[in-house]
Amino acid sequence: MILHLNFEEIRALRAGGRALLEAGAHASAAVLAPSESRAFLEAFLPRLEGDLSLSTLSEVRRAERAVGAILDHLLVEMETAVVATHAADELAVAAYFDWAHALTVSARLADMASEMEAVIELVTGEEPDEGASRTFGFPD
Repeated sequence: MILHLNFEEIRALRAGGRALLEAGAHASAAVLAPSESRAFLEAFLPRLEGDLSLSTLSEVRRAERAVGAILDHLLVEMETAVVATHAADELAVAAYFDWAHALTVSARLADMASEMEAVIELVTGEEPDEGASRTFGFPD
């Protein structure tokens, strides 16, 4: 299945992902994203060149983890910008739009995962397990 991404979404996800990785490199261990989420993020960022082809539920779930980590980081950046300046400040507004673009991608990924789960359940008669999530393919 193809996850369509527009320019603004790609830019926001890239910037947020890079900022999260950079913040993690300079933060204490308590602030870092879980190492598995970090690995998903590091694998996800280079793929942000355009629309994404996600052929298994497992791939979608990894993308959801990466985008979720970015979304959490962008929310903190937005809140920090608003508190440091004010709600109408250019930096705060830009931070809101980055967060909002990531939020829409996150929602589309959740919808995609739900659709894939429903198809797997319809075909197999069972809820998707880890094996089906990795092997049941969805063509573009």
